Amino acid sequence: MRKPFLCLTAALFSAAGLTSSVFAQDTVAQETSRRQAMLARLPADAAKRVFGLTTSPAPGPARPIGDYTKGCVAGAVQLPADGPNWQVMRPSRNRAWGHPILIGFLQRLAATLPSVANWPGLLVGDIGQPRGGPMLTGHSSHQVGLDADIWLTPMPDRRLTPAERDNMSATDLVNGNGSSIDPRVWRPEHRRLLEAFARAPEVERIFVNPAIKRALCREAGADRGWLERIRPWWGHNYHFHVRLACPRGEPECHNQAPPPPGDGCGADLDWWFTRDTKHLIPHEPAIGPLLSEMPPACAALARGP
Repeated sequence: MRKPFLCLTAALFSAAGLTSSVFAQDTVAQETSRRQAMLARLPADAAKRVFGLTTSPAPGPARPIGDYTKGCVAGAVQLPADGPNWQVMRPSRNRAWGHPILIGFLQRLAATLPSVANWPGLLVGDIGQPRGGPMLTGHSSHQVGLDADIWLTPMPDRRLTPAERDNMSATDLVNGNGSSIDPRVWRPEHRRLLEAFARAPEVERIFVNPAIKRALCREAGADRGWLERIRPWWGHNYHFHVRLACPRGEPECHNQAPPPPGDGCGADLDWWFTRDTKHLIPHEPAIGPLLSEMPPACAALARGP
Protein backbone atom coordinates (compact mmCIF):
# COMPACT_ATOMS: atom_id res chain seq x y z
CA MET A 1 0.00 0.00 0.00
CA ARG A 2 2.87 2.38 0.78
CA LYS A 3 5.18 1.57 -2.12
CA PRO A 4 3.65 4.03 -4.63
CA PHE A 5 3.84 6.78 -2.03
CA LEU A 6 7.46 5.87 -1.27
CA CYS A 7 8.36 6.16 -4.95
CA LEU A 8 6.49 9.44 -5.25
CA THR A 9 8.20 10.84 -2.18
CA ALA A 10 11.63 9.86 -3.45
CA ALA A 11 10.87 11.56 -6.76
CA LEU A 12 9.92 14.72 -4.92
CA PHE A 13 13.26 15.09 -3.10
CA SER A 14 14.68 17.43 -5.70
CA ALA A 15 11.32 19.13 -6.27
CA ALA A 16 11.08 20.07 -2.62
CA GLY A 17 14.75 21.02 -2.62
CA LEU A 18 15.40 19.95 0.95
CA THR A 19 17.80 17.05 0.60
CA SER A 20 20.76 18.56 2.44
CA SER A 21 19.48 20.15 5.63
CA VAL A 22 21.76 17.74 7.51
CA PHE A 23 24.71 19.97 6.55
CA ALA A 24 23.18 23.17 7.91
CA GLN A 25 25.19 22.79 11.13
CA ASP A 26 28.58 22.40 9.42
CA THR A 27 31.29 24.55 10.94
CA VAL A 28 33.41 26.84 8.78
CA ALA A 29 36.12 24.16 8.49
CA GLN A 30 33.62 21.47 7.49
CA GLU A 31 31.96 23.76 4.97
CA THR A 32 35.32 24.73 3.44
CA SER A 33 36.30 21.09 3.07
CA ARG A 34 33.04 20.19 1.38
CA ARG A 35 33.28 23.16 -0.99
CA GLN A 36 36.80 22.19 -2.04
CA ALA A 37 35.76 18.59 -2.66
CA MET A 38 32.79 19.72 -4.75
CA LEU A 39 34.87 22.14 -6.83
CA ALA A 40 37.39 19.41 -7.56
CA ARG A 41 34.80 17.28 -9.34
CA LEU A 42 32.53 19.87 -10.98
CA PRO A 43 32.88 20.64 -14.69
CA ALA A 44 33.58 24.26 -15.60
CA ASP A 45 30.03 24.82 -16.85
CA ALA A 46 28.24 23.32 -13.84
CA ALA A 47 25.63 25.76 -12.53
CA LYS A 48 26.77 25.01 -8.97
CA ARG A 49 30.27 26.21 -9.80
CA VAL A 50 29.21 29.36 -11.66
CA PHE A 51 26.62 30.53 -9.14
CA GLY A 52 28.55 29.23 -6.13
CA LEU A 53 31.62 31.31 -6.96
CA THR A 54 29.70 34.52 -7.74
CA THR A 55 30.16 37.05 -4.94
CA SER A 56 27.96 39.97 -5.99
CA PRO A 57 24.27 40.35 -6.92
CA ALA A 58 23.04 40.93 -10.46
CA PRO A 59 22.15 44.58 -11.03
CA GLY A 60 18.69 45.76 -11.90
CA PRO A 61 15.23 45.37 -10.39
CA ALA A 62 14.39 42.37 -8.26
CA ARG A 63 13.37 39.45 -10.44
CA PRO A 64 12.93 35.81 -9.34
CA ILE A 65 13.42 33.44 -12.28
CA GLY A 66 12.48 29.76 -12.48
CA ASP A 67 11.47 27.65 -9.51
CA TYR A 68 12.79 27.06 -6.04
CA THR A 69 15.04 24.17 -7.15
CA LYS A 70 16.12 25.41 -10.59
CA GLY A 71 16.27 29.16 -10.81
CA CYS A 72 18.05 32.37 -9.91
CA VAL A 73 17.35 35.92 -8.77
CA ALA A 74 18.33 39.36 -10.03
CA GLY A 75 18.41 42.40 -7.78
CA ALA A 76 18.92 40.42 -4.58
CA VAL A 77 19.69 42.31 -1.39
CA GLN A 78 21.63 41.19 1.66
CA LEU A 79 20.11 40.88 5.11
CA PRO A 80 22.34 42.97 7.41
CA ALA A 81 24.40 40.81 9.74
CA ASP A 82 22.81 42.45 12.78
CA GLY A 83 19.41 43.91 13.46
CA PRO A 84 17.38 44.73 16.56
CA ASN A 85 15.71 41.29 16.44
CA TRP A 86 18.02 39.12 14.34
CA GLN A 87 21.58 37.95 13.81
CA VAL A 88 22.89 36.25 10.66
CA MET A 89 24.60 32.91 11.24
CA ARG A 90 27.36 31.26 9.17
CA PRO A 91 28.43 34.64 7.68
CA SER A 92 31.46 33.18 5.92
CA ARG A 93 29.14 31.37 3.51
CA ASN A 94 27.88 34.66 2.00
CA ARG A 95 24.35 33.26 1.82
CA ALA A 96 22.32 36.07 3.39
CA TRP A 97 21.03 37.28 0.00
CA GLY A 98 17.39 37.19 -1.03
CA HIS A 99 14.60 38.89 -2.91
CA PRO A 100 13.79 42.24 -1.24
CA ILE A 101 10.33 40.92 -0.38
CA LEU A 102 11.86 38.09 1.66
CA ILE A 103 14.40 40.33 3.38
CA GLY A 104 11.71 42.83 4.32
CA PHE A 105 9.44 40.05 5.53
CA LEU A 106 12.11 38.65 7.86
CA GLN A 107 12.84 42.07 9.31
CA ARG A 108 9.18 42.90 9.91
CA LEU A 109 8.24 39.57 11.41
CA ALA A 110 11.31 39.48 13.63
CA ALA A 111 10.18 42.76 15.19
CA THR A 112 6.85 41.22 16.25
CA LEU A 113 8.21 38.04 17.81
CA PRO A 114 9.06 39.31 21.30
CA SER A 115 5.41 40.24 21.82
CA VAL A 116 3.55 37.53 19.89
CA ALA A 117 5.80 34.55 20.66
CA ASN A 118 7.98 35.60 23.61
CA TRP A 119 10.88 34.98 21.19
CA PRO A 120 13.72 37.51 21.57
CA GLY A 121 14.88 37.40 17.96
CA LEU A 122 15.92 35.29 15.01
CA LEU A 123 19.16 33.49 14.31
CA VAL A 124 19.01 33.39 10.52
CA GLY A 125 20.75 30.56 8.68
CA ASP A 126 21.17 30.22 4.93
CA ILE A 127 18.98 32.40 2.71
CA GLY A 128 20.59 32.33 -0.73
CA GLN A 129 23.59 33.25 -2.86
CA PRO A 130 24.04 36.73 -4.36
CA ARG A 131 22.43 35.62 -7.62
CA GLY A 132 20.60 32.59 -6.27
CA GLY A 133 21.06 29.44 -8.29
CA PRO A 134 22.36 26.04 -7.14
CA MET A 135 24.77 26.05 -4.21
CA LEU A 136 28.12 24.31 -4.07
CA THR A 137 27.10 22.64 -0.81
CA GLY A 138 23.88 22.01 1.00
CA HIS A 139 20.52 22.96 -0.35
CA SER A 140 18.87 21.97 -3.59
CA SER A 141 16.42 24.86 -3.21
CA HIS A 142 17.04 28.44 -1.95
CA GLN A 143 17.58 29.41 -5.61
CA VAL A 144 15.14 32.25 -6.34
CA GLY A 145 15.62 34.34 -3.20
CA LEU A 146 12.40 33.28 -1.48
CA ASP A 147 13.65 30.61 0.98
CA ALA A 148 15.31 31.06 4.38
CA ASP A 149 16.44 28.82 7.22
CA ILE A 150 15.61 29.98 10.74
CA TRP A 151 17.36 28.40 13.70
CA LEU A 152 15.22 26.93 16.45
CA THR A 153 17.51 28.59 18.98
CA PRO A 154 16.43 31.93 20.49
CA MET A 155 18.70 34.87 19.78
CA PRO A 156 20.96 35.48 22.81
CA ASP A 157 20.99 38.79 24.64
CA ARG A 158 24.40 39.68 23.23
CA ARG A 159 25.95 40.00 19.80
CA LEU A 160 27.72 36.80 18.77
CA THR A 161 31.21 37.12 17.32
CA PRO A 162 31.83 36.09 13.68
CA ALA A 163 33.71 33.01 14.92
CA GLU A 164 30.78 31.99 17.12
CA ARG A 165 28.35 32.45 14.26
CA ASP A 166 30.46 30.29 11.97
CA ASN A 167 31.01 27.45 14.42
CA MET A 168 28.34 27.17 17.10
CA SER A 169 25.53 24.68 16.65
CA ALA A 170 21.82 25.26 16.93
CA THR A 171 19.65 23.41 19.40
CA ASP A 172 18.43 19.94 18.41
CA LEU A 173 14.73 19.71 19.29
CA VAL A 174 14.26 16.02 18.41
CA ASN A 175 15.04 12.98 20.55
CA GLY A 176 17.65 10.41 19.59
CA ASN A 177 15.43 8.00 17.63
CA GLY A 178 13.45 10.71 15.85
CA SER A 179 10.10 9.67 17.27
CA SER A 180 9.32 12.81 19.26
CA ILE A 181 10.54 16.21 20.30
CA ASP A 182 13.00 16.32 23.19
CA PRO A 183 10.99 17.53 26.21
CA ARG A 184 14.15 18.89 27.79
CA VAL A 185 14.44 21.60 25.13
CA TRP A 186 10.99 21.97 23.55
CA ARG A 187 9.10 24.99 24.86
CA PRO A 188 5.71 26.62 24.12
CA GLU A 189 7.69 29.45 22.53
CA HIS A 190 8.76 27.11 19.73
CA ARG A 191 5.13 26.53 18.79
CA ARG A 192 4.37 30.24 18.98
CA LEU A 193 7.36 31.04 16.76
CA LEU A 194 6.29 28.57 14.07
CA GLU A 195 2.67 29.66 14.30
CA ALA A 196 3.65 33.29 13.83
CA PHE A 197 5.47 32.42 10.61
CA ALA A 198 2.73 30.10 9.37
CA ARG A 199 0.03 32.74 9.82
CA ALA A 200 1.89 35.29 7.70
CA PRO A 201 0.05 35.62 4.36
CA GLU A 202 3.29 35.75 2.35
CA VAL A 203 4.32 32.26 3.47
CA GLU A 204 3.79 29.39 1.05
CA ARG A 205 5.28 26.57 3.14
CA ILE A 206 7.31 25.83 6.25
CA PHE A 207 9.32 22.62 6.54
CA VAL A 208 10.05 21.04 9.91
CA ASN A 209 11.15 17.69 11.27
CA PRO A 210 8.21 15.23 11.42
CA ALA A 211 8.56 15.02 15.20
CA ILE A 212 8.13 18.79 15.42
CA LYS A 213 5.06 18.64 13.20
CA ARG A 214 3.67 15.95 15.51
CA ALA A 215 4.20 18.20 18.54
CA LEU A 216 2.49 21.10 16.77
CA CYS A 217 -0.50 18.91 15.92
CA ARG A 218 -0.79 17.95 19.56
CA GLU A 219 -0.51 21.49 20.92
CA ALA A 220 -2.33 23.56 18.28
CA GLY A 221 -5.75 23.67 19.90
CA ALA A 222 -8.99 24.34 18.03
CA ASP A 223 -7.72 26.98 15.59
CA ARG A 224 -5.68 24.73 13.31
CA GLY A 225 -5.75 26.39 9.89
CA TRP A 226 -2.12 27.53 10.13
CA LEU A 227 -0.93 23.91 10.41
CA GLU A 228 -1.64 23.31 6.71
CA ARG A 229 1.42 25.31 5.70
CA ILE A 230 3.76 23.41 8.01
CA ARG A 231 4.98 20.24 6.27
CA PRO A 232 7.23 17.45 7.59
CA TRP A 233 10.56 16.68 5.95
CA TRP A 234 13.82 14.92 6.70
CA GLY A 235 16.28 16.77 8.93
CA HIS A 236 15.06 20.18 10.10
CA ASN A 237 15.50 19.28 13.76
CA TYR A 238 17.81 22.28 14.33
CA HIS A 239 16.07 24.81 12.11
CA PHE A 240 12.93 25.31 10.05
CA HIS A 241 12.75 26.33 6.41
CA VAL A 242 10.34 29.12 5.45
CA ARG A 243 9.37 29.60 1.81
CA LEU A 244 7.48 32.58 0.43
CA ALA A 245 5.17 32.38 -2.55
CA CYS A 246 6.21 34.01 -5.80
CA PRO A 247 5.47 37.75 -5.73
CA ARG A 248 2.51 38.87 -7.81
CA GLY A 249 3.33 40.07 -11.28
CA GLU A 250 6.41 37.88 -11.66
CA PRO A 251 5.59 35.53 -14.56
CA GLU A 252 9.07 33.97 -14.63
CA CYS A 253 8.72 32.73 -11.04
CA HIS A 254 7.06 29.34 -10.62
CA ASN A 255 5.25 28.43 -7.41
CA GLN A 256 5.29 24.97 -5.89
CA ALA A 257 2.02 23.03 -6.13
CA PRO A 258 -0.30 23.80 -3.20
CA PRO A 259 -0.07 21.50 -0.16
CA PRO A 260 -2.82 18.92 0.34
CA PRO A 261 -5.91 20.27 2.11
CA GLY A 262 -6.26 19.76 5.82
CA ASP A 263 -3.97 20.24 8.80
CA GLY A 264 -1.57 17.45 7.80
CA CYS A 265 -1.89 15.69 11.14
CA GLY A 266 -3.39 12.37 10.01
CA ALA A 267 -2.18 9.36 8.06
CA ASP A 268 0.30 11.36 5.99
CA LEU A 269 2.12 12.42 9.15
CA ASP A 270 2.00 8.88 10.56
CA TRP A 271 3.82 7.65 7.44
CA TRP A 272 6.93 9.57 8.48
CA PHE A 273 7.30 7.36 11.52
CA THR A 274 7.07 4.02 9.72
CA ARG A 275 10.03 1.70 9.34
CA ASP A 276 10.15 2.13 5.55
CA THR A 277 10.46 5.88 5.81
CA LYS A 278 13.36 5.72 8.25
CA HIS A 279 15.35 3.73 5.69
CA LEU A 280 14.54 6.13 2.86
CA ILE A 281 17.39 8.62 2.87
CA PRO A 282 17.40 11.56 0.44
CA HIS A 283 20.59 12.58 -1.33
CA GLU A 284 21.52 15.76 -3.15
CA PRO A 285 22.46 15.53 -6.85
CA ALA A 286 26.21 14.93 -7.23
CA ILE A 287 26.74 17.44 -10.02
CA GLY A 288 23.40 19.10 -10.72
CA PRO A 289 22.45 20.97 -13.87
CA LEU A 290 24.89 22.53 -16.28
CA LEU A 291 24.50 26.23 -16.86
CA SER A 292 22.99 25.47 -20.27
CA GLU A 293 20.28 23.42 -18.54
CA MET A 294 19.15 26.29 -16.34
CA PRO A 295 16.43 28.71 -17.47
CA PRO A 296 17.95 30.83 -20.28
CA ALA A 297 17.53 34.02 -18.29
CA CYS A 298 19.55 32.47 -15.45
CA ALA A 299 22.41 31.56 -17.79
CA ALA A 300 22.51 35.16 -18.99
CA LEU A 301 22.31 36.50 -15.44
CA ALA A 302 25.19 34.28 -14.28
CA ARG A 303 27.46 35.56 -17.04
CA GLY A 304 26.48 39.20 -16.60
CA PRO A 305 28.34 41.92 -14.72
